[in-house]
Amino acid sequence: MQRRHIMVHGRVQGVGFRHYTRKAALSIGVKGWVRNRPDGTVEIDAQGPASKMERFVEAVRKGSPASQVKRLETKEKKPTDRYRTFEVRY
Repeated sequence: MQRRHIMVHGRVQGVGFRHYTRKAALSIGVKGWVRNRPDGTVEIDAQGPASKMERFVEAVRKGSPASQVKRLETKEKKPTDRYRTFEVRY
């Protein structure tokens, strides 16, 4: 099981990125959350098996059709048992 904290930079707010991320996470089988940050980035905390996390990170890197992902910052975190699904936080 892997858990990653991901900061997404680029044109990622106001373009459906959070909902795209949630849909990708649910279809791949990753749990956690996504939210907008005041600085214009999007923050993600996601957890799942290594193979699924690789697919999820690639989906995040690709982004929603209207987004332009410039850069990802990822950090490994200790897995948690708190996540039951993947949600958009406001």
